[in-house]
Amino acid sequence: MTQLAIYASQASDSRGRHITKASSHDTMRTVFQRDRDRIIHSAAFRKMKYKTQVFIYHEGDYFRTRLTHSLEVSQIARTICRHLNLDEDLAEAIALAHDLGHTPFGHAGETALDQMMEAYGGFDHNEQTIRVVTMLEQCYAGFDGLDLTWETIEGVIKHNGPLDAQHRRQTVIALDKDMALGLDSFASLEAQIANLADDIAYLAHDCDDGIRAGLLDPKKMLDLPLAGPVLKQIYDQHGELKTSRLVHELTRNLIKMAVTDLLTETGRRLAELNPGHVADIRAANAAVAAFSDTMLEDLTVLRAFLYQHVWRHYKVNRMTSKAKRVIREMFTLFMEETNTLPEEWQYLDQSHLNAIDISMKARHIADYIASMTDRFAVMEHERLFSPGPILR
Repeated sequence: MTQLAIYASQASDSRGRHITKASSHDTMRTVFQRDRDRIIHSAAFRKMKYKTQVFIYHEGDYFRTRLTHSLEVSQIARTICRHLNLDEDLAEAIALAHDLGHTPFGHAGETALDQMMEAYGGFDHNEQTIRVVTMLEQCYAGFDGLDLTWETIEGVIKHNGPLDAQHRRQTVIALDKDMALGLDSFASLEAQIANLADDIAYLAHDCDDGIRAGLLDPKKMLDLPLAGPVLKQIYDQHGELKTSRLVHELTRNLIKMAVTDLLTETGRRLAELNPGHVADIRAANAAVAAFSDTMLEDLTVLRAFLYQHVWRHYKVNRMTSKAKRVIREMFTLFMEETNTLPEEWQYLDQSHLNAIDISMKARHIADYIASMTDRFAVMEHERLFSPGPILR
């Protein structure tokens, strides 16, 4: 086994688990491997198969879902961590967990639910992920949640960087009091890499999905940074290709370019910082894992292009408009008529929802809606609002 870098997260030095504190002995797996396995075996992870990345699940079988996206992020993060001699299992656990709190219908669903929750503390998928892994998953006999390690929870909360007071939601504030997560500092290098692997995956693969969906014409992308030179090289070497071959060549080369740049810039920053421990990574005044300025600028241009031509394409807008309506109408009905909820969701800690604080009631209903897959949300909405017979 390769010796980990001195600044890597060390499983043997973990600060312990959320609930049971001291980790039970496992001769086959490290604590970070166990975290990864707990995430993979969770109900929330399985549900991501039918949760939207960009295109609603029934638009086509070849488009990304939250599940396939998370697997791709994990693969990229592991590759980078292996090259830098970091703990791949920790990075993988963070990558696989980072989208567990997403609503059905992607960011459209989150926007709608946040609007409906505005008077009750709002809704944020990052906070919801923490709710999932610390309380909403109910599979273990002795506790709620997944009882993950401090390092994995810290990485999920801070994978985008330190949390200023404005972005600290109630669940995270309460958890920080219990676990001392150091919200003002950066997370481990593994967490930083999982975050950038997310950026690499979704930008490259949204090009793929956009072309497959007919929203993007690759010939009109030739002037873009990153994608343009790659496409020109593909056409020069291979001429016209089937879409399936073209998008695969484009995606793998975009990922390779971004990963190579990330490794170079991160290596430069490591040499400059010369960290002697993971604590030095957390104490740094800037992220250690990063893209070069040139790559960052090129990725920003690509992101803006995708925003205009894919994420805000009128066909996608039509899907997201319907999705928002589904979320808003269900939330309103459940708040007004709690007896339309499934029976097990009409109670919180053995108290009926109508007998508890309205903010707690709203949060509980938001938990139910956020847990839905795209197809379940569509079916539930039809069961609630269709004048026809009640569906099973």
